[in-house]
Amino acid sequence: MRRNRKKNKQAGRASIAYIVIFLLLVMSVQIFRVYQKDMEYIAREAELRAQLEEEKNREKKISDYKEYMGSKEYIEDTAKSKLGLVYENEIIFKER
Repeated sequence: MRRNRKKNKQAGRASIAYIVIFLLLVMSVQIFRVYQKDMEYIAREAELRAQLEEEKNREKKISDYKEYMGSKEYIEDTAKSKLGLVYENEIIFKER
């Protein structure tokens, strides 16, 4: 009987050891996958931050251009270039 109990204890310990090793392997794989996802998210965040900065610069340029379009200088430039208008005392030189 003692031999049976001893074998059962050893078998039980071996089973527990196998289960623990299996769980460690599963957890290692899961940790590796989470780490990879984290790296992907970090890269995506950096990409989105760069894109956000580009959009902020674009927004600034658009607002500056909108402000320029409301100025007298823009109106004069447009009248001269598209309509060919000039001031009365202005002299125009044409290229040949």
